[in-house]
Formats: sequence, structure tokens, C-alpha cells
Amino acid sequence: MKVDFGFLKKFFVVLFILLGVLAVSKLDELQFSFDFSQFFPEEDPDLAFYDKYVEEFGTDDNFLLIAVKHPTDVFQEDFLKKFQAISKESKDFEFVLESSSITSLSYPLKTSFGYTTLPIIHIKDPNLYEQDWDKIKSDSLFINTLIAKDRKSMVLALQTEDNLNYQQSKQLLNQIRASLKANNLPNYHILGRAFFYEAIVEMQKSEVLTTTIVASILVFIILLLVYRSMPVVLISVFSIAMSLLLFMGLLGWLGKELNAMAAFYPVLMLIVGTSDVIHLTDSYIRKLQSSIPRYAAITSSLKEVGMTTLLTSVTTAVGFVTLLSSRLVSIQEFGINAAIGVLVAYITVIFLTGSLLISLPEKSLVGRKSISENWVNYLLKINTFTKNFPKTIIAGTVLFTALCILGIYMVQTNQELKQTLPSESKIALDFEYFQDNYAGFRPLEIAVMGVDDHKVTEYEVALEIEKLLTYLKTIESIGSLQSSNLAYKILNKANNLNNSAFFKLPQDKKTFLKYQKDTRKLARKQLAKFVNADESIARINGRLQDIGTDNLKVVYENIDAFAKTQLDTSLVKIKVTGKSILLDKNSEYIRSSLLEGLLYGLLLIGVIMAFVFKDIKIFLISLVPNILPILFAGGMLGFLGIPLEASLSVVFAIVFGIAVDDTIHFLGKYKLGITQGLEKEAAIEKTFAQTGRALVITTIILFFGFMVMLFSIHQPSVTIGLIISVTLVTALILDLLLLPVLLRKLI
Repeated sequence: MKVDFGFLKKFFVVLFILLGVLAVSKLDELQFSFDFSQFFPEEDPDLAFYDKYVEEFGTDDNFLLIAVKHPTDVFQEDFLKKFQAISKESKDFEFVLESSSITSLSYPLKTSFGYTTLPIIHIKDPNLYEQDWDKIKSDSLFINTLIAKDRKSMVLALQTEDNLNYQQSKQLLNQIRASLKANNLPNYHILGRAFFYEAIVEMQKSEVLTTTIVASILVFIILLLVYRSMPVVLISVFSIAMSLLLFMGLLGWLGKELNAMAAFYPVLMLIVGTSDVIHLTDSYIRKLQSSIPRYAAITSSLKEVGMTTLLTSVTTAVGFVTLLSSRLVSIQEFGINAAIGVLVAYITVIFLTGSLLISLPEKSLVGRKSISENWVNYLLKINTFTKNFPKTIIAGTVLFTALCILGIYMVQTNQELKQTLPSESKIALDFEYFQDNYAGFRPLEIAVMGVDDHKVTEYEVALEIEKLLTYLKTIESIGSLQSSNLAYKILNKANNLNNSAFFKLPQDKKTFLKYQKDTRKLARKQLAKFVNADESIARINGRLQDIGTDNLKVVYENIDAFAKTQLDTSLVKIKVTGKSILLDKNSEYIRSSLLEGLLYGLLLIGVIMAFVFKDIKIFLISLVPNILPILFAGGMLGFLGIPLEASLSVVFAIVFGIAVDDTIHFLGKYKLGITQGLEKEAAIEKTFAQTGRALVITTIILFFGFMVMLFSIHQPSVTIGLIISVTLVTALILDLLLLPVLLRKLI
């Protein structure tokens, strides 16, 4: 049956244009999101406990801190009045449940007529400012929490509704900024979930746009240098752009939310699509130069390169699918989406690029001498080197492997949150300011649970809580501690003429029960923040400095050890919980899930390659140059001192998925030569001559494509781009040098 190529090429061109129009209509449905819960390890017992804890007390990141600075001293009447004004206004902001500041809070005082209040700062009486400051220092309750110890800034602390989305976060922040501007308070820093959400989503949008533009320009320039034919370049760029458009439209249609990893999608689509285009175009042009008619040439190219490219696309997709072994939702989503993108790129190249290529006049392709003889000469020299120095290559490989293993042994997991923030950005500067002047950003949550029938409101339990609080205050990285004991200590002070020496628990149970009764009458809402309804769990919360995951793990372990050895375990047991510890647990799973995922991927790709090549020796040979780049990527992390964290796990999936492509193209061409009756040496030489050029060009594009990430303001993206770029070049070198040696030695 004769195939009507004229009809098919028109059909596919029209089909893809229509799909492109449909994809454009779906782009506005793409949603950018950021939530720390995306980085929580699934099926973790600590996560299950935290979910129940949240049902009792709400989330631990529903806060927004605004530190307003004064160049010399906040104890200036004009400044304090402005700060008081914004404190009052904030109570009416959208999504704000509670507002606290030194100008809005007060000390309770017990008089013969009952409880009254005293202002913390007598704003209208500057003569009392120093006396007020002495009182604040003696309590130490507000130092580095609501006021800096150098007296140069004060904090407005807002409690917001849980889990604000991007639009709600932006709306609240716009109100805050407008109020600060209206009250002439231009020097401020903000910290909190809503601020992170806004900043990270804005960064994601900027990153996707920047990487798309830069990578597109880069691909255009490289293709123009390679083919020196504007029609070929335009066809290639159009096909690659269409694959990216279809992919993003598909994500919109599927209702996918783009997270912090979204900036990689344009780069991945452009470079994977470019690789497929080059292999197909090179094969087609080479056949035209051999005087094969264009329809026969495209048919032969699709059979020859199309199947190999399908295999490389499937194995690349499998590399990304290995990320499903991760316990982090964000990494799993990236793996699925990237795998879909690779297959979309393949389908687009095969059907759209193939249709467009046969639409070009043959003279616009054949006469350009796109396949330079210089390329063949250089590649054959590499082949000669592999024949003359096999022992040197093997010895070098062994030494290289040993260095990689040494580097992997040096890999750290002590990752700090600030390392993931855009360098020199507003959010990074604000984060650093709170690190240096206040208690930090990371929330600390400790659940104190009564044992047997003991309630956490008992005096004996309160004493155990106070023991724990006293210990926590000795840990330098912990600050801003609050607990259910706070209300009792405040009332004890209020009943003793507001004397700071009495800011402690009462010394007898009778007095404690009296204050407890007053608390339930006068401050029931505040107490509910720290004690659940059935009084089985009490809450201690605070802030942690960003000292690194490994160091924080030691802090958590020390707290747990103190509770087990120094507290009365017949009364209480404790558990450190919260979003911070869940984020820190990532490092415990990254190594194990990474190795597990790569093992599954290796087995699956091995099965595919064994099925395609039907030769167990070729399958075993293919493993060596593809395992080594993964070891090299891990070794680079160790030698460069880069901590292994969640987002870096994609490095290994990308390297694994893409590096195997060159091996498949090389072995596929070699196998084809053998089946055509060529001797081993002739088959290897033909492989170098006909496939080596495409491998080098695609690796160059991959190298510079991922180098685009160096333009990122997101430090992990810079690291990922650098490591992948260098590693993929290493993979090409191994394929060109080591594969021929292994083929000669083992087959």
C-alpha cells in the first residue's frame, strides 16, 4: 500500500497548529504555587502526628512578622505613634486573626478592685521611656521577639488564617505595604509564610520566562552554526517551540500547579527537543546527500533514527519516573511532568518536524554541506586513540571512579534554608535580618502529652513543662518561647505589683489553681492556643535559627534525650513536631529514595535495552558509562561542599535519563552496522562517522542549555545547572572513549 506523504505532511502540520492554538487557550489555567508541605516526606509517622496536632492547634506557620526600623532608637515619640497607628490598622486587615506589638499589648496588674492593665510603653510620656525599657529588659519576654535588643526596630506580629493562597497572600501584603507607606514607615523587613509565598511564586514566574527566552536564543544560535541554513533552523525552532507550548498547555489542561522546580521545564523541553531534532535532521540530510529521494529518505530516517530516538525518549522518561520513589510530593510531580514533557517532545519532532522537513526543497538542504568532513576526521581520530591506548583509558576510568566514590563519601546534608533563597533578593535580606536580630524563622513546636489520666493543666505537669522551658532557653538557636505556663507567670507577676522577679510559676499548688481559675475566666482564648479541648496535650512553641539540618537534628535529639532523662515520664511525654522538623527529615530520605529510584530505573532501562538489542553483553557494556556520570554528579557535590537537599535529587534523574541517550544512539548504530554485515572495527568506525557528530552537538546544546540556569537567582537552580552541564559532558567523553574499548574487549 502506497503512503500518501503529501496528504500526511499537510494533515500533521494543520493538526499541530490547531493543537498549538488549543494549548495557548489553556496557558492562563496554569497555576504557580508554593507550600512547605510540598517538601514533607509522605507516609512518615512524624507527618501523621503533625496532621493530628494541626487539628488541635492549627498550623505553625500562620504568622507574618513586620520589623519596622528606626536609624537610631525606636524610643522616639513620633516613631512610636506611627508604629501604634499601623498596629491598630492591622487588626482590620484581611485574613488577620490577631495582631500583637509592644504598643498594643499591656501588663495586667491586680488591684483591690480587680485586674487592670498598664501600658508596656507610655507613648505619650517620653520621660518614662527609659523606665519602660528597663522593665522590658528585666522581663526578657519581648526582647528579640517584639523588640530588638539594640532598640533599633520593633515587630508587629500578625496571626493569619491558615494556608493562605497566593492571591490572599498578595492581598494581605499589599495592605501592609500601603499602611506602612501611609504612616511614613519606609524602613522595614517582612518574614512569614505569606511573604515567602508571594516572593517564591514571583521568582518562579520570572525564572520560567527568563530560562525560556535565554534557552530559545541559545538553541537558535547553535542550530544556525551547525546547519547554516535558515529554513532548517526555523523548522527546528518552530518544532521545539511547539513541543514546549503543547507541554505547558497540557499541564494547564490537567490542572497542574507549577512549583519551585518549574523553571527546569523550558530548559528540559528545549534541549531534549533539540536533541531529537538534530538526530532526525542529520539522518535525513545525510540520506538526501546520498541521492535518496526525500520521501524514501524520511521513511528510512524515521525507521532508523525514529526507533532509536523513541528508545532514548522512553529511557529519559524512565529516568524522571524514578523520582516517584521520593517521599516528597514536589519531586514526584516534577518527575511525572518531566516524563510527560519528554514524550510530548518526541511525538512533536517525529510528526511535525518530519512533515516540515519533507516540505523543504531538497536543494536547500543538500547543497549546504551541513555534514562537514572535518567532523568525520576528528571523530575518527578519537576512534584511533581508543584503539591505540585502551589500557590508558581503562586505568583512567578506574582512577576517575575512585575519585567519584571519595567525593560521594564527602557529601554533606547540613543544608540551610537561606541557601535556597534567591541571592541578594528582598526575601533573602529580610530573612537574614530576622536571623541576626530576632529569633529566626523556623517554627519550633513541642507537644507535651499527659501520661495515663494526667491532664496537662495539673500543677505537677506545669512544673515539668517549666523544667523543659528552662532547658530550651539554654539552647542558643532557640528563641521566642511560649507555653501554657505563660499565662500563670504573667498573673503571678500581676499579683505582685508587676514585679519582674515574680515572672515565674507560683511556688504552691493552691496559688497555681487560683491563677488557673482566673486564666480560664479572663484569658480562655489565649489558653486555648496552648492547651487542647480535653487537656491531654499542651503546646510549646518558639523559633529556631537556621543553623543547618544536621545541627538542628542534634538539637531535636538533645531535647528528646532531656525529656526522657530529666522529666517525670510517669506524668508527661514529649514530641518535637512542626513543619521545620518535617522539612529537616528530607535529608534522611534523600539518599535512600534516590538509590532506590535509580536502582528501579536501571533495572527497567536494562530490560528495555536488553529487549531492543537482544544481546546481554551489549546490555552490560551500556551500564558502565551510565553509572559513572551519576557517581561523578555525587562526587562533585562532595568536593564542592554542596549539601544534598531535596531539589538536588533531580540532578541524578536528569543525568541518568539523558546520559543514557548517547549510549543508546552509539550502540544502536553499532548494532545496525553489525546486522548489515560489517566487521566489528568497521561498525565502530561507521558509528563514529555517522553518529558521533550528533552526539557531540546534542551534548554541546545540553551543556549550554543547562548552563542557562546560571542566570537564575535561585541558588539550587544554579547548582543543578552547573552539575548537570559538567556531568553530561563527562558522559559524552565516557561514551566516546570507554564504549569502543569495552566493545573491543568484551564482544
